[in-house]
Amino acid sequence: MKPQYFVGILFATSLYWMYFLYAPFLLVITIAALLAISTANLQNLLEKIFSSKLLAAVISSFLLAALFFAPLGYFLATLTIKLNNLEPEVFLRVENYIRAFIANPPQYLLFVKPYAVDIAKDINMNSLTSNIIHVATKVGSFSAGFLKNAFLVIIFYFFAQYNSAHITQFLKRVVQMSLDETMVLAKELSSVMSVVFYSILVNAMFQGILFGLAISFMGYNGILFGIMYGFASLVPLIGGVVMWLPFMLYEFSLGNNSQAIFIAIYSVVAISIVADTFLKPLIIKEINKMVLKEEDGRMNELVIFFSIIAGLSTFGFWGMILGPAITAFFLTILKLFEARTKELSV
Repeated sequence: MKPQYFVGILFATSLYWMYFLYAPFLLVITIAALLAISTANLQNLLEKIFSSKLLAAVISSFLLAALFFAPLGYFLATLTIKLNNLEPEVFLRVENYIRAFIANPPQYLLFVKPYAVDIAKDINMNSLTSNIIHVATKVGSFSAGFLKNAFLVIIFYFFAQYNSAHITQFLKRVVQMSLDETMVLAKELSSVMSVVFYSILVNAMFQGILFGLAISFMGYNGILFGIMYGFASLVPLIGGVVMWLPFMLYEFSLGNNSQAIFIAIYSVVAISIVADTFLKPLIIKEINKMVLKEEDGRMNELVIFFSIIAGLSTFGFWGMILGPAITAFFLTILKLFEARTKELSV
């Protein structure tokens, strides 16, 4: 047997066992690596300011935890407590209001009464309450799992930032690509992921602040529900609805009709239509301009927008990172093929 074949067999065997060993952590490692790529410019800036790679990695890891994972952890932990402490009377009050509304709808909604009556017959508060308890249990277990994964992401993220130079040099030596092609691939992926990461943060914070301010004037915890709305806004189409619809129904059940109508109209018009539909692509475009100075290197903001939606639909929460990364990688490979084709045709 030729030595290179033997080495190849050893490499394939070791690769299999490495996958078997680290399979439970592959998603966490991938997310940490993509986040490190997304914030590479921040890491470089911190290194220049503090003249220390270790201190820069510690600060960037702390910022990631504080801005991204801490609010989501607070939201999940608080939501778990709230769901476990909900009183059955709350659901009964909401159910009675819905049934009364269906029985005597406004004149302009009389045409939907026959359909609404059929739907109301299927409402079972006992099963609904048990489903809420089941959801609360699921949220609790998901929260524990998420916090564990978030901690691991921060750990892997720190090591990725601290050892970024060594990892980059190693990959350049291992990958069978020219130095120029390697640099193009790294630059494109880093730039697009930076735009995606900062866009996600800005959009979630912007919409969360808008909802939090409105809900705080109604006497609710604006910080909690603002964070909840910010992360819910990442879910395509129905994200905002799962936040403002329960508030509307609850306010109606309390007899606060003006507040119920206000939160519905405000959420739909000011947040869903204006902020999410019109301002969100503009925010991505402006961040795209700030991060990517060269026009040729920019990824179209609509492509980024739809890659985030596609990622969320396919992979769930982490899809907002994976979707744009896969899209950027594919488009960059196409550019490299295009460049090689031009070279061969000359």
